[in-house]
Amino acid sequence: MTGLSRRHFLQGAGATLAALGWSQLDWQRQGDRYGRALAQSTPRKLALLVGINAYPADGLFTPLNGCTNDVELQYHLLVHRFGFNPDDIIKLTDAQATRQGILTAFENHLINQARPGDVVVFHFSGHGSRVVDPDQDFPDGLNSTLVPVDSRLPEGFPRQGGPVQDITGHTLFLLGSALQTDQVTVVLDSCHSGGGTRGNLVVRARRGGPSLEMSPAELAYQDQWLTRLNLSPADFIKQRREGIARGVAIASAKRDQYAADAPFEDFYAGAFSYVMTQYLWQQTGATPFSSTIPNIARTTTQLSFSDQEPQLELQPDSSHGSQPMYFTNKTTPPAEAVVTKVEGDTAEIWLGGIDPRSLEAFQTDAVLSAVDDDGASRGLLQITSRQGLIGQGRLLQATMPTGALLQEQVRGIPTDVSLRIGLDTSLTGPEQTQARQGITAIPRMEAMALQQGEVHYILGRMTAAYRAELAEQPDSPAEGCLGLFAPGLDLIPGSFGPLEESVAGAMARLRPKLRSLLAARLVKLTLNPGSSRLALQVTMTPVGGTQVVASAFTVRGAATTPPPRPGVQQIALGTSIQFEIQNQEARDLYLSVLVIDATGEMAVLFPNQWTAAADVTRVAAGQTLLLPNPNRDSFRLVTQAPTGPTEVLVVASSQPLDNALRALQAVATRSGASSGPVAVADPTDVVSGLLADVSGTRGSGSSNAVQTVDASQLAALSVTFDVF
Repeated sequence: MTGLSRRHFLQGAGATLAALGWSQLDWQRQGDRYGRALAQSTPRKLALLVGINAYPADGLFTPLNGCTNDVELQYHLLVHRFGFNPDDIIKLTDAQATRQGILTAFENHLINQARPGDVVVFHFSGHGSRVVDPDQDFPDGLNSTLVPVDSRLPEGFPRQGGPVQDITGHTLFLLGSALQTDQVTVVLDSCHSGGGTRGNLVVRARRGGPSLEMSPAELAYQDQWLTRLNLSPADFIKQRREGIARGVAIASAKRDQYAADAPFEDFYAGAFSYVMTQYLWQQTGATPFSSTIPNIARTTTQLSFSDQEPQLELQPDSSHGSQPMYFTNKTTPPAEAVVTKVEGDTAEIWLGGIDPRSLEAFQTDAVLSAVDDDGASRGLLQITSRQGLIGQGRLLQATMPTGALLQEQVRGIPTDVSLRIGLDTSLTGPEQTQARQGITAIPRMEAMALQQGEVHYILGRMTAAYRAELAEQPDSPAEGCLGLFAPGLDLIPGSFGPLEESVAGAMARLRPKLRSLLAARLVKLTLNPGSSRLALQVTMTPVGGTQVVASAFTVRGAATTPPPRPGVQQIALGTSIQFEIQNQEARDLYLSVLVIDATGEMAVLFPNQWTAAADVTRVAAGQTLLLPNPNRDSFRLVTQAPTGPTEVLVVASSQPLDNALRALQAVATRSGASSGPVAVADPTDVVSGLLADVSGTRGSGSSNAVQTVDASQLAALSVTFDVF
């Protein structure tokens, strides 16, 4: 869409309800249907959501930041996407979430009310820990726990141990056994590994171990439930070793991994809770547990939380893995947001369906379309401001009901997007000053202290502790080397220099890499697989093979929906691969295909004919692009070192990519290439040209301009795989 037509689109968005064919009475009926859906009582849907940030400062472990936001994420998801009645959801946060408060709420709200066939959800976000397990269910002899807000470590810990007021896994098993329904989902966004901070993340674990014990109150509570359930201690041990008591349990990480309490743009949340709820907002139908969790794991890896792999456990001898999430068949269309309050011509909205990588594009000037039960557009709203996931918007029509689902129409990418670099504590005070000066000297780079908000990468030294964690990895940097880390302290391959390198020398060496990482961040702000209206599908196969090892498609635009490809696929070094990109539109599209390797370096895979005509990026309506095409191309695509995650970005536009093509042709000319992929040392000009091609530019109401990108004119997809 050109800038002129885009302005006309935004001006015309203020048309009346009558012009849209949607009357005030229609909206009222839509709201009535929404209210009736929430009021449905059979099966009843009950939820208990617990989130604890405010652990006491004298508790000898770290307070958290994102757990109460996790509760809001789950609440809005359950109400607006899964039809839970708000009156059937209890939220316990901070001071409310004592040990007794959690247990009482579980008994009164879930056990005493749930009947066979009802749906039950229990969510906990907070610290996890471990205590001695007298029954030795696991080889380490420890039982995992949830840490209530009033649990304290023994005085003198870790030199001295003793009992703690935690809620143990044994107790959760008994509570689950007492439920009269098997349609139970337990979600635990906590962990038991380490504690404290890791890079720019806070780990949701309080130190535990063999010196900590179950409290007398916990043991007595378990005895009470054994009596009430008529369960012998021997049967209790046998049953819990066979598996969970009821339904499905979802853990945010493996037993020996950390769960991240993470900053996202301008708010905090559990990395897992945010990714899971955002993923479920985007689904077009009921998604089974067995495919949902691997797909969430793939997204956490893409967001640099690679040491966090969500886990799914099913009730023994059940078919729960094939059941829809929360045991609820959804009937609502996918959405990015929902209207939560309306006053006059303004509305408050909840933006729980926005991809974490795209949040910055929904600050101002983004436009959302209200949709009815069938997904048809019934009016528009323009975002005027956003704080966290709560937005304020202007109705571009007469009215809109509370509960109306909103889908992305236009996003607004700020023209001053920057890359935020955290300064690790491994740098001395003078080194931090030098690093800050070096970073800010690079255009659109910011230097930040850790634990002060979201950072995209961390500059630091390889310490003895970091190196010990990498003992099994070949070619790990020597202790003392300077380089870049991901927010959770994963290494950025190829970023570490020689041992005696100064901070100033490191900044000069890293300047091109930081510019490349900025370009990758810019293009990822356009990613819209869940919201694009263009029909595009991408698959990747080994050359000579037929098995699809990675794929991506536009959920709302694709003519056909391919089978899901759960998880991040691993591909060996030296494997020849081919991409198949299907333009399923009845119009021509213009494509650019970029690859970002594990080091953050960017190359252009398509276009790749540098002496061809200006329409070299065009893929005709209904046609399929093979990349490489064995009948035309003289190159092969082969997985190469370094090992690690590789991301291929496919950008398709209804408009020619003239600016990007000119920038790419200049790169190819300098390199002497006439055809084939080209590496781009500083791809910011190429990406800036690409953004100019696919967007219009508007004032945002502030001093900064915004590049508006229309979901009906652009599709930006990501295919991720792991080279080993």
